[in-house]
Amino acid sequence: MKKHTTSIAAAGLALCSALTMAHAEGHYVPGVEGMQAASAPPPGLYYIGYLVNYDIHSFRAPGSSSNLPGSNQGHVTALANRLVWMTGAKVLGADYGVETIIPVIGTSLHLNAAGVNDNHTGLGDIYVGPVVLGWHGGNWDAVGAAGVWLDNARANTPADPGKGFKSWMLTGGGTYYFDAAKNWSGSALARFERNTRSDAGFRYGNQLTVEWGVGKRYGVMQGGIVGYSQWQLTNDSGPGAGDAKSARHAIGAEFSYAIPAQKMNLKAALYQEVSAKAGSLGPQPKGTLLRLGLVKAF
Repeated sequence: MKKHTTSIAAAGLALCSALTMAHAEGHYVPGVEGMQAASAPPPGLYYIGYLVNYDIHSFRAPGSSSNLPGSNQGHVTALANRLVWMTGAKVLGADYGVETIIPVIGTSLHLNAAGVNDNHTGLGDIYVGPVVLGWHGGNWDAVGAAGVWLDNARANTPADPGKGFKSWMLTGGGTYYFDAAKNWSGSALARFERNTRSDAGFRYGNQLTVEWGVGKRYGVMQGGIVGYSQWQLTNDSGPGAGDAKSARHAIGAEFSYAIPAQKMNLKAALYQEVSAKAGSLGPQPKGTLLRLGLVKAF
Protein backbone atom coordinates (compact mmCIF):
# COMPACT_ATOMS: atom_id res chain seq x y z
CA MET A 1 0.00 0.00 0.00
CA LYS A 2 2.85 2.36 0.81
CA LYS A 3 4.51 1.64 -2.54
CA HIS A 4 1.22 2.34 -4.37
CA THR A 5 0.75 5.67 -2.58
CA THR A 6 4.34 6.69 -3.29
CA SER A 7 3.93 5.95 -7.00
CA ILE A 8 0.79 8.11 -7.16
CA ALA A 9 2.60 10.99 -5.47
CA ALA A 10 5.51 10.69 -7.89
CA ALA A 11 3.10 10.74 -10.80
CA GLY A 12 1.41 13.83 -9.40
CA LEU A 13 4.71 15.70 -9.11
CA ALA A 14 5.47 14.91 -12.76
CA LEU A 15 2.20 16.33 -14.07
CA CYS A 16 3.28 19.91 -14.71
CA SER A 17 4.86 19.20 -18.08
CA ALA A 18 1.88 17.19 -19.31
CA LEU A 19 -0.66 19.73 -18.10
CA THR A 20 1.05 22.65 -19.77
CA MET A 21 0.83 20.97 -23.18
CA ALA A 22 -2.81 19.80 -23.17
CA HIS A 23 -5.34 17.81 -21.24
CA ALA A 24 -5.27 14.08 -21.96
CA GLU A 25 -8.40 14.02 -24.07
CA GLY A 26 -9.89 15.31 -27.32
CA HIS A 27 -11.74 18.55 -27.93
CA TYR A 28 -15.36 17.45 -27.60
CA VAL A 29 -16.94 17.99 -24.18
CA PRO A 30 -19.48 15.25 -23.30
CA GLY A 31 -22.81 16.25 -21.80
CA VAL A 32 -23.76 19.07 -24.16
CA GLU A 33 -26.29 16.84 -25.96
CA GLY A 34 -29.00 14.61 -24.48
CA MET A 35 -32.61 13.92 -25.45
CA GLN A 36 -33.17 13.73 -29.23
CA ALA A 37 -29.48 14.56 -29.73
CA ALA A 38 -29.42 12.74 -33.07
CA SER A 39 -32.34 14.68 -34.62
CA ALA A 40 -31.24 17.38 -37.07
CA PRO A 41 -33.61 20.38 -37.46
CA PRO A 42 -35.51 21.21 -40.67
CA PRO A 43 -34.07 23.68 -43.22
CA GLY A 44 -33.20 27.06 -41.70
CA LEU A 45 -30.59 28.95 -39.68
CA TYR A 46 -30.21 28.09 -35.98
CA TYR A 47 -28.25 29.43 -33.04
CA ILE A 48 -27.55 26.94 -30.25
CA GLY A 49 -25.93 28.24 -27.10
CA TYR A 50 -24.49 25.82 -24.52
CA LEU A 51 -23.56 27.28 -21.13
CA VAL A 52 -21.63 24.57 -19.31
CA ASN A 53 -20.38 24.60 -15.72
CA TYR A 54 -18.06 21.71 -14.82
CA ASP A 55 -17.06 21.35 -11.17
CA ILE A 56 -14.04 19.06 -10.80
CA HIS A 57 -14.06 17.31 -7.45
CA SER A 58 -10.92 15.22 -7.97
CA PHE A 59 -8.29 14.17 -10.51
CA ARG A 60 -7.34 10.59 -11.33
CA ALA A 61 -3.60 9.96 -11.41
CA PRO A 62 -2.16 9.15 -14.86
CA GLY A 63 -2.74 5.52 -15.80
CA SER A 64 -5.09 4.77 -12.90
CA SER A 65 -8.53 5.17 -11.30
CA SER A 66 -6.97 6.45 -8.06
CA ASN A 67 -7.10 10.08 -7.02
CA LEU A 68 -4.04 12.28 -6.96
CA PRO A 69 -2.88 12.83 -3.37
CA GLY A 70 -3.80 16.00 -1.54
CA SER A 71 -6.39 18.63 -2.41
CA ASN A 72 -6.93 18.92 -6.16
CA GLN A 73 -9.89 20.75 -7.64
CA GLY A 74 -10.93 22.66 -10.72
CA HIS A 75 -13.71 24.65 -12.28
CA VAL A 76 -14.56 25.16 -15.95
CA THR A 77 -17.24 27.50 -17.31
CA ALA A 78 -17.76 27.55 -21.07
CA LEU A 79 -20.16 29.22 -23.48
CA ALA A 80 -20.20 27.32 -26.76
CA ASN A 81 -21.80 29.35 -29.55
CA ARG A 82 -22.99 27.02 -32.30
CA LEU A 83 -24.43 28.10 -35.66
CA VAL A 84 -26.16 25.51 -37.85
CA TRP A 85 -27.44 26.22 -41.35
CA MET A 86 -29.60 23.48 -42.85
CA THR A 87 -29.51 24.60 -46.47
CA GLY A 88 -32.57 22.81 -47.88
CA ALA A 89 -30.37 20.84 -50.30
CA LYS A 90 -30.44 17.04 -50.37
CA VAL A 91 -27.38 14.78 -50.22
CA LEU A 92 -27.76 10.97 -50.12
CA GLY A 93 -31.44 11.49 -49.31
CA ALA A 94 -30.61 13.61 -46.27
CA ASP A 95 -31.05 17.30 -45.49
CA TYR A 96 -27.63 18.93 -45.94
CA GLY A 97 -26.19 21.56 -43.64
CA VAL A 98 -23.02 23.19 -42.31
CA GLU A 99 -22.05 24.30 -38.81
CA THR A 100 -19.47 25.98 -36.63
CA ILE A 101 -18.84 26.09 -32.87
CA ILE A 102 -17.08 29.07 -31.28
CA PRO A 103 -16.40 28.47 -27.55
CA VAL A 104 -15.35 30.91 -24.84
CA ILE A 105 -13.80 29.05 -21.91
CA GLY A 106 -12.83 30.02 -18.37
CA THR A 107 -10.75 27.50 -16.41
CA SER A 108 -9.47 27.47 -12.83
CA LEU A 109 -7.14 24.64 -11.73
CA HIS A 110 -5.74 24.00 -8.26
CA LEU A 111 -3.64 20.83 -8.12
CA ASN A 112 -1.50 20.65 -5.03
CA ALA A 113 -0.05 17.33 -6.22
CA ALA A 114 1.49 19.04 -9.26
CA GLY A 115 2.02 22.53 -7.85
CA VAL A 116 -0.47 23.98 -10.33
CA ASN A 117 -2.54 27.08 -9.50
CA ASP A 118 -3.73 28.54 -12.80
CA ASN A 119 -6.69 30.61 -14.06
CA HIS A 120 -7.41 31.74 -17.61
CA THR A 121 -10.38 32.82 -19.76
CA GLY A 122 -10.41 33.21 -23.51
CA LEU A 123 -11.50 32.06 -26.93
CA GLY A 124 -11.27 28.28 -27.31
CA ASP A 125 -10.45 26.15 -30.33
CA ILE A 126 -13.06 26.63 -33.08
CA TYR A 127 -14.92 23.77 -34.77
CA VAL A 128 -15.66 23.93 -38.50
CA GLY A 129 -18.16 21.40 -39.84
CA PRO A 130 -18.72 21.45 -43.61
CA VAL A 131 -20.92 18.33 -43.53
CA VAL A 132 -24.14 17.84 -41.55
CA LEU A 133 -26.61 15.24 -42.86
CA GLY A 134 -30.06 14.70 -41.33
CA TRP A 135 -32.41 11.87 -42.27
CA HIS A 136 -36.05 11.67 -41.14
CA GLY A 137 -38.34 8.62 -41.19
CA GLY A 138 -41.83 7.98 -39.90
CA ASN A 139 -40.71 7.14 -36.37
CA TRP A 140 -36.96 7.79 -36.49
CA ASP A 141 -34.28 10.38 -37.21
CA ALA A 142 -30.61 9.88 -38.03
CA VAL A 143 -27.64 12.21 -38.34
CA GLY A 144 -24.12 12.14 -39.73
CA ALA A 145 -21.49 14.88 -39.67
CA ALA A 146 -17.80 15.56 -40.24
CA GLY A 147 -15.51 18.43 -39.33
CA VAL A 148 -12.31 19.59 -37.66
CA TRP A 149 -11.39 21.26 -34.37
CA LEU A 150 -8.74 23.90 -35.06
CA ASP A 151 -5.77 24.76 -32.83
CA ASN A 152 -6.30 28.53 -32.93
CA ALA A 153 -6.49 29.11 -29.15
CA ARG A 154 -3.69 29.74 -26.67
CA ALA A 155 -2.36 26.51 -25.14
CA ASN A 156 0.76 27.39 -23.14
CA THR A 157 -0.39 26.89 -19.54
CA PRO A 158 -2.66 24.30 -17.85
CA ALA A 159 -5.76 26.55 -17.73
CA ASP A 160 -5.39 28.02 -21.23
CA PRO A 161 -8.52 27.48 -23.38
CA GLY A 162 -6.77 25.72 -26.28
CA LYS A 163 -5.62 22.12 -26.65
CA GLY A 164 -2.52 22.75 -28.74
CA PHE A 165 -3.49 20.35 -31.51
CA LYS A 166 -6.17 19.76 -34.13
CA SER A 167 -8.80 16.99 -33.98
CA TRP A 168 -10.80 15.51 -36.85
CA MET A 169 -14.31 14.56 -35.73
CA LEU A 170 -16.91 12.21 -37.22
CA THR A 171 -20.47 12.12 -35.82
CA GLY A 172 -23.28 9.60 -36.20
CA GLY A 173 -26.42 8.63 -34.32
CA GLY A 174 -30.14 8.06 -34.31
CA THR A 175 -33.39 8.86 -32.50
CA TYR A 176 -36.28 6.42 -32.26
CA TYR A 177 -39.86 7.43 -31.35
CA PHE A 178 -41.76 4.77 -29.45
CA ASP A 179 -45.28 6.09 -30.19
CA ALA A 180 -47.10 7.63 -33.17
CA ALA A 181 -47.37 11.03 -31.44
CA LYS A 182 -43.56 11.06 -30.93
CA ASN A 183 -43.92 11.80 -27.24
CA TRP A 184 -41.56 9.03 -26.12
CA SER A 185 -38.06 9.01 -27.61
CA GLY A 186 -34.69 7.35 -27.21
CA SER A 187 -31.53 8.75 -28.75
CA ALA A 188 -27.80 7.98 -28.98
CA LEU A 189 -25.11 10.16 -30.57
CA ALA A 190 -21.51 9.01 -31.13
CA ARG A 191 -18.53 11.24 -31.90
CA PHE A 192 -15.12 9.90 -32.94
CA GLU A 193 -12.08 12.17 -32.67
CA ARG A 194 -8.69 11.59 -34.25
CA ASN A 195 -6.21 13.84 -32.51
CA THR A 196 -3.15 15.22 -34.32
CA ARG A 197 0.30 15.69 -32.82
CA SER A 198 1.10 18.81 -30.79
CA ASP A 199 4.16 20.98 -31.37
CA ALA A 200 5.76 19.37 -28.32
CA GLY A 201 5.53 15.92 -29.90
CA PHE A 202 2.56 14.56 -27.95
CA ARG A 203 -0.35 12.79 -29.66
CA TYR A 204 -3.21 11.84 -27.41
CA GLY A 205 -5.10 8.67 -28.29
CA ASN A 206 -8.21 8.78 -30.46
CA GLN A 207 -11.45 9.23 -28.53
CA LEU A 208 -15.03 7.98 -28.76
CA THR A 209 -17.87 9.81 -26.99
CA VAL A 210 -21.43 8.47 -26.76
CA GLU A 211 -24.25 10.66 -25.41
CA TRP A 212 -27.72 9.22 -24.88
CA GLY A 213 -31.14 10.23 -23.65
CA VAL A 214 -34.60 8.77 -23.05
CA GLY A 215 -37.37 11.34 -22.76
CA LYS A 216 -41.12 11.96 -22.55
CA ARG A 217 -42.82 15.04 -23.98
CA TYR A 218 -45.69 16.77 -22.14
CA GLY A 219 -46.97 19.45 -24.49
CA VAL A 220 -44.26 22.11 -24.69
CA MET A 221 -42.23 20.43 -21.93
CA GLN A 222 -39.97 17.40 -22.07
CA GLY A 223 -38.09 15.53 -19.37
CA GLY A 224 -35.92 12.46 -19.21
CA ILE A 225 -32.79 10.57 -18.22
CA VAL A 226 -29.50 11.33 -19.98
CA GLY A 227 -25.91 10.17 -19.78
CA TYR A 228 -22.56 9.98 -21.49
CA SER A 229 -19.55 7.71 -21.82
CA GLN A 230 -16.14 8.58 -23.20
CA TRP A 231 -13.36 6.15 -24.07
CA GLN A 232 -9.80 6.55 -25.33
CA LEU A 233 -9.44 4.02 -28.15
CA THR A 234 -5.73 4.11 -29.03
CA ASN A 235 -2.51 4.60 -27.10
CA ASP A 236 -0.94 7.98 -26.45
CA SER A 237 2.39 8.68 -28.10
CA GLY A 238 5.26 11.01 -27.32
CA PRO A 239 7.66 11.52 -24.40
CA GLY A 240 6.50 9.53 -21.36
CA ALA A 241 3.52 7.91 -23.12
CA GLY A 242 2.30 4.48 -22.04
CA ASP A 243 -0.51 2.08 -22.87
CA ALA A 244 -3.06 3.30 -20.28
CA LYS A 245 -6.32 4.60 -21.78
CA SER A 246 -8.68 7.14 -20.24
CA ALA A 247 -12.44 6.68 -19.75
CA ARG A 248 -15.31 8.35 -17.92
CA HIS A 249 -19.05 7.74 -17.50
CA ALA A 250 -21.91 9.93 -16.24
CA ILE A 251 -25.66 9.84 -15.72
CA GLY A 252 -28.11 12.69 -15.19
CA ALA A 253 -31.48 14.29 -15.93
CA GLU A 254 -32.62 16.82 -18.53
CA PHE A 255 -35.59 19.17 -18.87
CA SER A 256 -36.62 21.32 -21.84
CA TYR A 257 -39.29 23.94 -22.47
CA ALA A 258 -40.38 25.07 -25.93
CA ILE A 259 -41.60 28.59 -26.74
CA PRO A 260 -43.15 28.13 -30.22
CA ALA A 261 -44.11 31.79 -30.67
CA GLN A 262 -40.44 32.77 -30.35
CA LYS A 263 -39.11 29.75 -32.27
CA MET A 264 -37.09 28.97 -29.17
CA ASN A 265 -36.33 26.03 -26.92
CA LEU A 266 -34.76 26.20 -23.45
CA LYS A 267 -32.88 23.24 -21.97
CA ALA A 268 -31.21 22.32 -18.69
CA ALA A 269 -29.36 19.17 -17.63
CA LEU A 270 -27.31 18.00 -14.65
CA TYR A 271 -24.80 15.13 -14.82
CA GLN A 272 -22.85 13.26 -12.16
CA GLU A 273 -19.74 11.42 -13.31
CA VAL A 274 -19.82 7.98 -11.70
CA SER A 275 -16.42 6.68 -12.80
CA ALA A 276 -13.22 7.96 -14.37
CA LYS A 277 -9.83 6.59 -15.35
CA ALA A 278 -6.83 8.57 -16.59
CA GLY A 279 -4.70 7.88 -19.65
CA SER A 280 -0.91 7.83 -19.65
CA LEU A 281 -0.10 11.49 -20.37
CA GLY A 282 -2.15 13.44 -17.86
CA PRO A 283 -4.74 13.42 -15.07
CA GLN A 284 -8.43 12.72 -15.68
CA PRO A 285 -10.95 15.03 -13.96
CA LYS A 286 -14.07 13.67 -12.26
CA GLY A 287 -16.98 15.86 -11.18
CA THR A 288 -20.44 17.21 -11.94
CA LEU A 289 -21.61 19.03 -15.06
CA LEU A 290 -24.46 21.53 -15.31
CA ARG A 291 -25.61 22.51 -18.79
CA LEU A 292 -28.04 25.27 -19.79
CA GLY A 293 -29.05 25.50 -23.44
CA LEU A 294 -30.84 27.84 -25.80
CA VAL A 295 -32.01 26.89 -29.31
CA LYS A 296 -33.22 29.73 -31.50
CA ALA A 297 -34.50 29.40 -35.09
CA PHE A 298 -34.33 32.36 -37.48
